[in-house]
Amino acid sequence: MTGAWALMAWPVIVPLLGAVLALLVGRDGVRIVAGVASIVTLVAVAVLAWKVATVGALHQDIGGWGAPLGIGWRADGLAVLMMLTVALVGSLISVNALDHLGNREDREYLPLWLFVWCALNALVMSADAFNLYVTLELTTLGAVALIVVRRDLPGLEAGLRYLLFALPGSLCYLLGISLLYGAYAALDMGLLAQRVQPGPVTWTAAALVTVGLCLKTPLFPLHVWLPPTYGGAPTPVTALLSALISKGSYYVLFRMWLEVFAPVLDAEVGQFLGVLGAAAVLWGSLLALSQSKLKQVVAYSSVAQIGYMFLVFPMATSGARSGAIYLVVSHAAAKASMFVAVGNIHQAVGITELGGVQGLAYRMPFTFLAMALGGISLIGIPPSGGFIAKWYLLNAAIQTHQWWWGGVLLVGSLLAAAYVFRILRGSFLPLPPGVEVRSIPLGNELAPLALALIALVLGLVPWFPLDLLAVGAAR
Repeated sequence: MTGAWALMAWPVIVPLLGAVLALLVGRDGVRIVAGVASIVTLVAVAVLAWKVATVGALHQDIGGWGAPLGIGWRADGLAVLMMLTVALVGSLISVNALDHLGNREDREYLPLWLFVWCALNALVMSADAFNLYVTLELTTLGAVALIVVRRDLPGLEAGLRYLLFALPGSLCYLLGISLLYGAYAALDMGLLAQRVQPGPVTWTAAALVTVGLCLKTPLFPLHVWLPPTYGGAPTPVTALLSALISKGSYYVLFRMWLEVFAPVLDAEVGQFLGVLGAAAVLWGSLLALSQSKLKQVVAYSSVAQIGYMFLVFPMATSGARSGAIYLVVSHAAAKASMFVAVGNIHQAVGITELGGVQGLAYRMPFTFLAMALGGISLIGIPPSGGFIAKWYLLNAAIQTHQWWWGGVLLVGSLLAAAYVFRILRGSFLPLPPGVEVRSIPLGNELAPLALALIALVLGLVPWFPLDLLAVGAAR
């Protein structure tokens, strides 16, 4: 095993081994095994990120299958930044999940999360279109199992709904890359980028890949499964879905569009995706404003935040790419903090209505501080990761003379401020008489705060992630 191969393999192998061992040990051992596996994976990802930052992008063929079939891994700045995000955000969500789920769910949640972690790490390092499909499907199957982990009716309905929408998306993507392989005899993304030519086959393949991945992400108007699925899943799982798992399909679309299809697609196609992204920002924000349940407000805001990420396609500059990925990272931390905070509120008062937060800021200060800091990043107020992301997108809009995307950023931020303020406003009113607030463990209050602080730190020290993102980036 070469040095590069070992560095890239450990972040995939360790969580997989941890998942298997966690299934084999008894109830008392599952948390220990999952904890050790998480710490070792965090260290392995950090070492790989340091190596990429200091040496440059790494590439390794697997089993001697190089291009044109191209079964291999590529660890560039984008891949390791995504892996760091998954490691930090996923670990903090899981720490909070332990007190929300029962002993039986613990024994199933932790191995499933480690399996999804393994699949996500393999996905972001995949250098060929077919292994992107395989790892994306492994992530989807793990996500379905996580959604139904409680085996209650809302969870089962949410899991079935997620599966019914994810499978057609997968089929579309598989048909698209099948057309590409038939036409160009290559699956390696670097080789595909050199061989693809404008024509009906490429355009059809690009359309299938795009529709499939937009369905899984999901992008407006294919978002209809998202709010009810997020509402029915256990809250820690909803946090994983919104923060990390939905980013997997977006990551594949980002790679395929900007590295494989961009040279052969007309600019109008990118504009079309941008228009859908803008519609998602406006429609998702307006629906978030109209919801009466706290979890649904946060769920519909996810529809809006996903829309911002699609503004990269009509601009497609290096600044727009940095802005979109920075939004992915900062949104993962901020949205996870908000969903985890929602779970804490439900655990404390057992109320899901928006009015149920009245007076709780005085009894759950860390939870509501996390909610406020996460909201600051979603709005894009400095200093926050959301601000840095929107600043890069705004600059790209000005540089490419597409000022209307700046208007979308401004209106979307104002609407985000409105629904975040709607959540926080009632929390500072006096606590209604007769409301019983159960105490929750301090660790559960600190977990969303730590997630929100990550979103804040991304705005205070953006240099390292931005420099890392530039390592091995396509020009």
